[in-house]
Amino acid sequence: MAAYIIRRVFAAVLLLLVVSAVTFAIFFLVPRLGGQTTDSMAAQYVGKSPDPATLAAVKKNLGLDQPLYEQYWHFIKGIVVGANYHFGPDPAVCHAPCFGYSFKTHSAVWPEIQQRIPVTLSLAVGAAVIWVVSGVATGVLSALKRGTLIDRLAMGVALAGVSLPMFFTGLVSLALFGTNWKIWDVHFVPFTDNPAEWAWNLILPWCTLAFLYSALYARLTRAGMLETMGEDYIRTARAKGLRERNVVVKHGLRAALTPLVTIFGMDFALLIGGAVITETVFSFQGMGAYAIQGVTGSDLPVVMGVTLVAAFFIVICNLLVDLVYAAIDPRVRLS
Repeated sequence: MAAYIIRRVFAAVLLLLVVSAVTFAIFFLVPRLGGQTTDSMAAQYVGKSPDPATLAAVKKNLGLDQPLYEQYWHFIKGIVVGANYHFGPDPAVCHAPCFGYSFKTHSAVWPEIQQRIPVTLSLAVGAAVIWVVSGVATGVLSALKRGTLIDRLAMGVALAGVSLPMFFTGLVSLALFGTNWKIWDVHFVPFTDNPAEWAWNLILPWCTLAFLYSALYARLTRAGMLETMGEDYIRTARAKGLRERNVVVKHGLRAALTPLVTIFGMDFALLIGGAVITETVFSFQGMGAYAIQGVTGSDLPVVMGVTLVAAFFIVICNLLVDLVYAAIDPRVRLS
């Protein structure tokens, strides 16, 4: 088990380095291959019609006039130990981990992300709990009641959840429950300030976000349960006289949930990386809204920082999925 964990951690570190290199290439190498000059690349960080002195300062700070390997080294070094940017009379300090410095807002990217992570994390955790519980329960019930009215109703709702886009269900629920009926006053309250109000105000975004994922999980759970409940070991367990609940939960459901572990890891990581649509619909200032702000404002350090942090969450969640796999199926440790 220890050797398996060491291998997976080592692979995760290498993957993070690859992701950082690819992200760096997207923002610094690809534009040059497309014909952009260092002046045009520097102009993207300071807005329209910059003066030559400003362009020269940006190129010096970002190292755009240096070879690419030196730029990448300074980029990695900034993440580990921080960086200093001399954009005025006083140097701007970007403490480690320095994921970039916005010359438009004159602020480091990481502190802004830190302030927004609790919003996105609150949205992702609550929605994940709802969609896993409701999706798996619906899928199991539908599989056990195959062909009945319950099965058809459950799969009809699941089909609607998969088909309806997030922005549609979000706007409809916000218009009905937030504006017309005024049941929920949707705004984010920090958990440390008032846990009850934090949960109450997030119920509508949680349910809206979970509706899509729970429908998908219900269909996948149903398919997995229908496959596993027909296996020989299920009939053997029943022949031994085990209670039906034990057969369903310990034998059927456990095998059916194994593929969902990978899907849950990816879905949860992507949500933490930035639930762009949900945060935009409900006006939450999370990482997704911060990424939209960087894109619309052509603030490339912001986009780059959010991309790196989102990639970090995805790699870490994949590492956790591998460890969970090893706990569920011992055969995985030998791979």
